[in-house]
Amino acid sequence: MQLSESAAKVLEKRYLQKDESGNPIETPDGLFRRVAKAIAAADANYDEKADLKKTEQEFYELMSSLLFLPNSPTLMNAGRELGQLSACFVLPVEDTMEGIFETIKQAAIIHKSGGGTGFSFSRLRPKGSIVGSTGGVASGPISFMKVFNSATEAVKQGGTRRGANMGILRVDHPDILEFISCKQDNSEITNFNISVGLTEAFMEAVSRNEEYKLFDPHTKKCTGKLNARDVFEKLVVAAWSNGEPGIIFLDRINKANVVPKQGEIESTNPCGEQPLLPFESCNLGSLNLAAMLKTSGKKLEIDYKKLKQTIFTAVHFLDNVIDQNRYPIEQIAFTTRQTRKIGLGVMGFADMLYQLGIPYNSEEGVKCAETVMKFVDDTAKDASAALAETRGAFPLFDESVYAGSRKLRNATVTTIAPTGTISMIAGVSSGVEPVFALSFIRNVMDNTEFVETNPVFREYAKANGFYSEELMKKIAKSGSLHAMAEVSEDVKKIFVTAHDVSPVWHIRMQAAFQKYTDNAVSKTVNFENSATIADVRRVFELAYELNCKGVTIYRDGSRDLQVLNIGKVSGKEETAREDAAQISPRPRPTVTTGFTEKVQIGCGNLYITVNYDEHGICEVFTHTGRGGGCPSQSEATARLVSIALRAGMDEKAIIEQLRGIRCPTTIRNNKLNVTSCPDAIARVIQKVYAYQLNSRDPMNQKQIETIINADHVSLESCSGCGGDCDSASACPECGEEMEHEGGCVICRNCGYSKCG
Repeated sequence: MQLSESAAKVLEKRYLQKDESGNPIETPDGLFRRVAKAIAAADANYDEKADLKKTEQEFYELMSSLLFLPNSPTLMNAGRELGQLSACFVLPVEDTMEGIFETIKQAAIIHKSGGGTGFSFSRLRPKGSIVGSTGGVASGPISFMKVFNSATEAVKQGGTRRGANMGILRVDHPDILEFISCKQDNSEITNFNISVGLTEAFMEAVSRNEEYKLFDPHTKKCTGKLNARDVFEKLVVAAWSNGEPGIIFLDRINKANVVPKQGEIESTNPCGEQPLLPFESCNLGSLNLAAMLKTSGKKLEIDYKKLKQTIFTAVHFLDNVIDQNRYPIEQIAFTTRQTRKIGLGVMGFADMLYQLGIPYNSEEGVKCAETVMKFVDDTAKDASAALAETRGAFPLFDESVYAGSRKLRNATVTTIAPTGTISMIAGVSSGVEPVFALSFIRNVMDNTEFVETNPVFREYAKANGFYSEELMKKIAKSGSLHAMAEVSEDVKKIFVTAHDVSPVWHIRMQAAFQKYTDNAVSKTVNFENSATIADVRRVFELAYELNCKGVTIYRDGSRDLQVLNIGKVSGKEETAREDAAQISPRPRPTVTTGFTEKVQIGCGNLYITVNYDEHGICEVFTHTGRGGGCPSQSEATARLVSIALRAGMDEKAIIEQLRGIRCPTTIRNNKLNVTSCPDAIARVIQKVYAYQLNSRDPMNQKQIETIINADHVSLESCSGCGGDCDSASACPECGEEMEHEGGCVICRNCGYSKCG
């Protein structure tokens, strides 16, 4: 195995078995052996003479060569006591109190086992309607989403992953306007991605600027009408504001429903790529396209023979997972095995294009996507048909849309997942996304930092004589070649990054993969911060025109601050700015209590004092050691923070804004892992904030001592915020910048991820 340092670190932190003290007791090689043995054992179900050792070796080589990796729950749990191997689940939300809380219980069990859950809240009666059995008034879908959110917060997935949910509401539900705006406050419903379920009738009404009907799901009666274009505009504005909600085309998803007699598909998994029936689950895996190339003359080309062989082994692997899985709920086990859906996808697509010399944002790039994915989908179906010959078709085959044609072992075979941490393990670009940054500075724990460069670009630069550490550091400041005079235009054209790719090309690439994918495609359309509402509207419209099944967008920096009220669009008055002008800080108290901590920065030592009184943290002081530095900037930051605190600003909001700010001269030490003076200030405030909160409980002395002596207090250990004050741009565990993928965020440095 050729694992990068980052991959080894992610495996050790999040995947390898550990003892009671948290120390790894298996190696990466041992992990792949464990998984291969557990999954190969399913062959015995179909052939008592099956050569399990041979299959185990095939699966081991498949993973250890990094040609294919299954979803995280399989890597974490196969061959272990928990044994839950699926990533994606959908649960129904019935319109009864008993049904709602039964689903909450089931979701908690799934989150504990390492899975993510999707829900449609469209069956719940609207807010304000009368509940016949009690004579009470219904509180509506959004209120219950908050209950689901709180339950998720209490459960950390499998001890290694945070709980994640998808919440969907049909556009013709009476509470749709409240749903569209329910996440405009970034601190609300933090464990959900949300998407509006759009219908063909609604989209047609949008195009004609007509009204459409709203229906009470309980009575089935029309409760009113809304102008479709107005609703669509509110949806666009909300997505522009902070990326929420996304959109899902429900009729389009159900048109691809393989077993329509089993009911409608109402929801997807948290990242939107896996539509499922209620109580269905699916296990996913991804092919490493960057490893599927061969030399032909002086050029590289796709090695379709190698790709075919890998696909056949991967489909065999994923089908075995269905049998080896220890499902958290018996009804899920039954429903899943009725259709035996699997989701084979890809990762490393952008790296493959780099190697082939094809720009991501080009007609050639789109054509390559279609060609490759058609081959993957066709071959995966061939592999599924081959399994059906010896194992039989999926049980509902005869009532499926495939009845009368060749038998398939699996109702669906292809899905494009975001890949997140498994692409980090493979050392390649994520899913079908463009590369996020060609070069970036990685900080490590021994007071050093180094530049990490995309390996394909690094080798290309060396081969073409323009590589230097100085240039890589320069590129790391922006992550892109866009403004690099040292690099030729033809190189810039090929080695594009996420923000070099216009939103239109993002959607065209998503549509290219969707054309030959059974399920759906997880894809984030990246916008510059300066993007307009009209830009977002055009992307939503284009996603519909190009037959995508849904779309998620993210405008750079849109979650870093509380969203401003856009009065002209929402129809509300912009009074916030006028009110803010009336706020004055309270006087500095005569007596304070606090801490001073020395933090090593690139310029020397920074001494940070954080004081508090009975009302909370009230002031911050800084001064630099003899090494010098930039004392004026640090002092200015401290003064502004002090004024903000005494004016009543929430400590969590200040921490969120300062965490992760970078200074090119700041190194990472072995204490607070700082990235700049403001970042250091935020981390000490965070530490004092956690101490102060725990000090209120006289029985919590052990926790107080832990915080006082801690080198680092993570946001998730800060009892005052429940882990919700992490910035969308800075990882709460290591401070590195995070990437947006399918409505979620992931840190490429340590593997931390969070949806919602």
